[in-house]
Amino acid sequence: MPLARGWISRGRNLQPLPGESSAHAGFDRVSETTGERMLRHPLLHTRGSRVPSTDRSVAAGSNAPSGEPERVPPTLESPIDVFRRDDQLDVVDDRRLRRRIRSGEWVRVTAGAYVRAASWNALRPIDRHRVRVLEVCRRLRPGAVVSHLAAAAVHGIDVLGSWPRYVDVRIERASGGRSGGAVRRHALGLEGVECTEFGVHRITTPAQTALDLARTLPFLRASTAVDQALWEDRPGGALARKTALLDLLDAGEPRRGDVRARRVLEASESGAANVRETQARVVLAQLGFPPSHPQERRVLASGRLVFGDRYFPDHDHWLEIDGRGKYLSPEFGDDRDPADIVIDEKNRENEIRREVRGFSRLEATDFDHERRIYDVLTGDGLPSSRHRP
Repeated sequence: MPLARGWISRGRNLQPLPGESSAHAGFDRVSETTGERMLRHPLLHTRGSRVPSTDRSVAAGSNAPSGEPERVPPTLESPIDVFRRDDQLDVVDDRRLRRRIRSGEWVRVTAGAYVRAASWNALRPIDRHRVRVLEVCRRLRPGAVVSHLAAAAVHGIDVLGSWPRYVDVRIERASGGRSGGAVRRHALGLEGVECTEFGVHRITTPAQTALDLARTLPFLRASTAVDQALWEDRPGGALARKTALLDLLDAGEPRRGDVRARRVLEASESGAANVRETQARVVLAQLGFPPSHPQERRVLASGRLVFGDRYFPDHDHWLEIDGRGKYLSPEFGDDRDPADIVIDEKNRENEIRREVRGFSRLEATDFDHERRIYDVLTGDGLPSSRHRP
C-alpha cells in the first residue's frame, strides 16, 4: 500500500515514525467491512468530514430562484475514502502503487487520486462520477463553475446511460478556454446562469443543471435528467419544479437547444422514481401506446397497498416494470429467501389482475428493445396507433 503521512517503510511493514503514535500517523479507525486500517488525511473528504466553505455569505437556498424548494448547499463529502498523492509528506512508492492498480486492487480516479477497487465498484455510476468531480475540482483554480453532468452527479440527478470520464465546467464565451485532460469546458457564458456555492467553486443549481442537460442531451437522456430533478418523492423533496424550469427557459435571450429543451420540459413528469421509469414513458409514447402515468396507487380488496410502475387509465391496464434487485438485493429482501419474494410477488400480481382489465410485466432492460415491448403489450391487449417496429 502507498505510504501514508507520517509512516516509513521498514521491510514489508509500515511503522510509525519514532515518537509518533499510530493515532497521529495517518490511521484513525479500522474498517468494519475489511478489518483494515483506514487512511486519515487532513485534506481528505472522508465520510463524516467536510471541507469548510471559504464563503459563508451564501445561506442554504438563498441562491434558489423564486418558487424553488429551499435546499442545503451541495455536499463536498465523498462517499468513500480517497488516497491522494499530494496529501503525502513521504515519498510514494510508485512501483507498488502501479502494481496495486494493475492487479485491480486500487482504481485511479483522476491524476493523483486513488481508491480501493472494492469501494469503487460498490458505488452506483452516478456516485462514482461524483467522486471524480470532487477530486478534479480540488485541482482546479478557485472560481470554476461546475455544470452539466458534473453538476447532475453532485445534486443526485441521475441520467440514463454511461457517465463521462471528464468533468464539465462552464466558462465565459470569450474566455478562450479549451477542454483537455479531465475537464470539459462549455463556453456558453455565465450571464443569467443560476449558481450556488461549492467550496471554493460555484455549481449550477438543480434547475439550471436540468435545463442545461435538456438543451444538450438527446431527448431520452435529457428526459431522464429532467424527471429526476422534478421527482417529488425524492428524500427531502423535489430538486426543482416544472414551472421554475419553464421560467428559466424563457428568461434571457434565446439559446441553442431551447426548442428541444421545451419539448423535454413539456413532456416531463414528477412521479418517475428512476431513469428506467422515464425511459418507459418515452419509449411507450414513441411506440404509439395510449397515455399512461407512473406510480398508480391502489388499495386491494385484501387491504394491501400497491403501486403500479405505469398505468393506462383509458384501458385500465396495469404495467409492472421489474428490476432484478427486487429479487436479489439484500436491501429489498431483508432476511427473506428469494423464493419467498417471488411467491409474494406472484400473489400480489394475482390480486392486481382481479381488479384491472389488463396486466403486463416487463423487465427494465426490455425497454432497450422496442420490438419486445411492442409484442408483449399488444399481446396483452393494449392497443397501439403504430405498426410493429
